[in-house]
Amino acid sequence: MNEVSAATLAPTVAWSAFALAFVFGVTAQRSNFCTMGAVSDIVNIGDWTRMRMWLMAIAVALLGTQILHFAGLIDLTKSIYIGPKVTILSGVGGGLAFGFGMTLASGCSSKTLLRLGSGNLKSLVVFIVLGVSAYMTLKGLFGVWRTAFLDPAALTLAGPQDIGALAARILGIDLGAARIGLALLIAALIIGFCVSHRDFRSAEPFISSIVIGAMVVGGWYVTGHIGYLPEDPKTLEEAFAGTNSGRMESLSFVAPAAYTLELLMMWSDKSRIVTFGVASTLGVVAGSFAYSVVTRTFRLEGFRDAEDTANHIVGGVLMGFGGVTGLGCTVGQGLTGISTLALGSIVTVLSIIAGSVLAFRYQNWRLENTT
Repeated sequence: MNEVSAATLAPTVAWSAFALAFVFGVTAQRSNFCTMGAVSDIVNIGDWTRMRMWLMAIAVALLGTQILHFAGLIDLTKSIYIGPKVTILSGVGGGLAFGFGMTLASGCSSKTLLRLGSGNLKSLVVFIVLGVSAYMTLKGLFGVWRTAFLDPAALTLAGPQDIGALAARILGIDLGAARIGLALLIAALIIGFCVSHRDFRSAEPFISSIVIGAMVVGGWYVTGHIGYLPEDPKTLEEAFAGTNSGRMESLSFVAPAAYTLELLMMWSDKSRIVTFGVASTLGVVAGSFAYSVVTRTFRLEGFRDAEDTANHIVGGVLMGFGGVTGLGCTVGQGLTGISTLALGSIVTVLSIIAGSVLAFRYQNWRLENTT
């Protein structure tokens, strides 16, 4: 009988990631799902519809993820999110940089992939710049600065940093009950807020939000259950097949952009494989491309002028740096991270929103002073 190893499971993990991300890409492109757009709608016209979509997706991701954990199908303590160390300065600084950058670049990392799939050449430039910046933050010059000045400013807790674990320690209650109870309460409050508005109760935003949130849950199941080996027969150690971090992962689109570029540049290196993150990056582009072709909305689009080019390049740099420093983007932290109830994820997401608002204020100020 053939032994199952991490290497033999990796293709299954990669193809599953591609399928999940393909559905994400089709759904997000069809519904115009965009966190930066949601912030823009609130700041500029006071419309909360797209923000309700993002929040609904968070509620679905949170509830589904915590149910998987409570049922013992995955173990969220084996992710990068809920360890005892809360990197506060990295979360705030990375979040602000990412939020400001995604506004300059006309969309976050997932929106960049969606636009790339529909023919936007500006997004191709942003993706390349973002990927290079992310790689520099993982292993290059920016990474030296990150580890020297930002990461050391951290708070180390007595146990896991998720708010369920914090509540259990403070109140002296059962850990599992605290986590699932908080997940149910928070999800119920978010869903109640979302469906309280008549416009959101139409089929398109409601169903799209549920599908997008479910893709995050699916990602956790793929890497944390299907791809999990208590003991890899080749190393005799615990393993998560097909992930760049060596831990369980779900959807995120900053570090995976760097690993996608790395794989393309080192394709002949047989030690490199298509990981969960790389496959999900390609899946979003493919899903967006398929939808835009079927609906005949595929259009090539370039930069307007030199200032537009500069804004997108700077935005890509900020997103690459901020996404790695803050451990994720509007999906990687906003959906995947928040689904773990991690304190650091909450800090980073709030900082991303704040950074985006600051960028919109800056753009409005520039517009007023150049006309």
